[in-house]
Amino acid sequence: MTDEKIIELFWQRDETAIGELSAKYGNYCGVVCGNILDNLQDKEECLNDTWLRAWNSIPPQSPKNLKMFLAKITRNLAIDRYKRQKSAKRGRGETELILEELEECISHKYDVEREVFSKEIGIAINEFLKTLSERDRNVFIRRYFYAESAEKIAKRYTLKATHVPVILTRTRMKLKNYLMKGELL
Repeated sequence: MTDEKIIELFWQRDETAIGELSAKYGNYCGVVCGNILDNLQDKEECLNDTWLRAWNSIPPQSPKNLKMFLAKITRNLAIDRYKRQKSAKRGRGETELILEELEECISHKYDVEREVFSKEIGIAINEFLKTLSERDRNVFIRRYFYAESAEKIAKRYTLKATHVPVILTRTRMKLKNYLMKGELL
């Protein structure tokens, strides 16, 4: 079924939209949350929460790219679940490492206008990504949006495993400089 027809089912409040969404994007969203969460039960709960969030969001929203809309919902839910678990367990894992890596160049000192700042920094990061080579942009997105391991990224782009952290470090430095020039840091 096409994305447009699935969205139409949501607008009609037809519950078959959830089944169609799950059938078409269940595996994709499962990979997105599975890269962040390592527990099968957490992954399943995250997927169910994704479908519920989509149900509650469409309408009023009508996403232009349903796949990325769902990826963003899934990723945010998985990170929120991870943070709740981390605060309870204080364990160290891949997701914590990813968040720490990004904190080097995006730790923000503004608490008063946090929401506005978040939107501004999101726009700035999107603009920054356009300045990168396709490979570096993809490596950055795979690591920091999809939370893939460096080893998996290296295999995907036929790079040496030691080269991915180098690319990421250089890209984070470029991002930090880009944000400093834009006075966002």
